[in-house]
Amino acid sequence: MLVPSTFSIVAFDAESRSWGVAVQSKFLAVGAAVPYAEANAGAVATQSYANLRYGPLGLHMMRLGLSAQETVEALVAGDPGRDLRQVGVVDREGCAAAFTGRECYEWAGHVVGEGFCCQGNILAGEEVVRAMADTFQGSKSPFPLRLIEALEAGQEAGGDRRGQQSASLLVVREGAGYGGFNDVAVDLRVDDHATPIARLRELYELHQLYFGEPAPGDLVPLDEQTVRELAHLARRAGFFRGGVPDTMTSELRAALDALIGTENLEMRWKPDEGVVDRLVLQFLRERYGEA
Repeated sequence: MLVPSTFSIVAFDAESRSWGVAVQSKFLAVGAAVPYAEANAGAVATQSYANLRYGPLGLHMMRLGLSAQETVEALVAGDPGRDLRQVGVVDREGCAAAFTGRECYEWAGHVVGEGFCCQGNILAGEEVVRAMADTFQGSKSPFPLRLIEALEAGQEAGGDRRGQQSASLLVVREGAGYGGFNDVAVDLRVDDHATPIARLRELYELHQLYFGEPAPGDLVPLDEQTVRELAHLARRAGFFRGGVPDTMTSELRAALDALIGTENLEMRWKPDEGVVDRLVLQFLRERYGEA
């Protein structure tokens, strides 16, 4: 059973219609136990002697139309171990509800706000969940990053009393998965690390590099100078052996396609639009540029 100290945030983002959970715990691989989310249904965090049935059952209830409050009440009503449980829920409409059993280890409690709830047990104090809530509400960052920022704020406010070990971030949105084949926008886990929240942020930044959409201001025209630079980089990487052209030839395009594919940057590679993402160019410079 998932006993050790855990703090989490469960939230809904109305602008992008995304649901997410971020969690940190003094427990191995917390991402395998606490977070559950389903696009157009809701999200659940189950912790503190965690009843892992709460995740799928809670999502099923909300899929059928139950509110977050109704879902929480139904989950704990049928659980003889409810006094040791802690759960946070947000439903398809963004309404949130939470429950902290009276026998959860101190400090234990939760904060429920508009579109989110923060909960934790074996914490330094109530200030942990308060800091998480304030940070989430005040942030203007993209939704997944707001969830990470809430964890960071909770840790800065004292976090859990036993320390850190693992963290995870799960965000779902309809059609947001790789290639649009599922709804998982972000699913990142740090299973065992001295500073798991910091590592989680690093993984999110890598995720954005590999899978994020280029910002309009980061698109660099494939002019003569840029094409020549890309040719030099492809040669140093061993993918191109021809002369350095001034325009995008079929040979150079094939070499760059292979190089970009090898580095898993294809989501940011848009040569048919006559541009290259600045982050791709920077990545190739750092890896294959002259010392």
